[in-house]
Amino acid sequence: MTDAGGLEPFRRRLDALDEQIAQLLGERFATCREIALYKREHEIPMMQPARVAEVRARYLARGADVDLPGDFTEALFELMISATCKMEDELIAGASATARARVVAGADDVA
Repeated sequence: MTDAGGLEPFRRRLDALDEQIAQLLGERFATCREIALYKREHEIPMMQPARVAEVRARYLARGADVDLPGDFTEALFELMISATCKMEDELIAGASATARARVVAGADDVA
């Protein structure tokens, strides 16, 4: 029979780390929302390929620095970038659709 009770301190540490990871991801997504609003306001294209390449290289290097498996780091980065780009695109497009609806509504009021 094994002594699984000895795992409890490790499990508590993992739970705390998972909480920190979720918190940081939430902050990252909140910042991406702010970026989307800024891009919309200043008519900046959502996709910035040079910036994505820069962040990807830095992300992979940081993963290697802390001994994360390369395929894990790359998959996590791709998932995160895909989700944040989708969110930015939806925020930018949604806001544009709302603005167009207001213009159309205003035009209907004039007629």
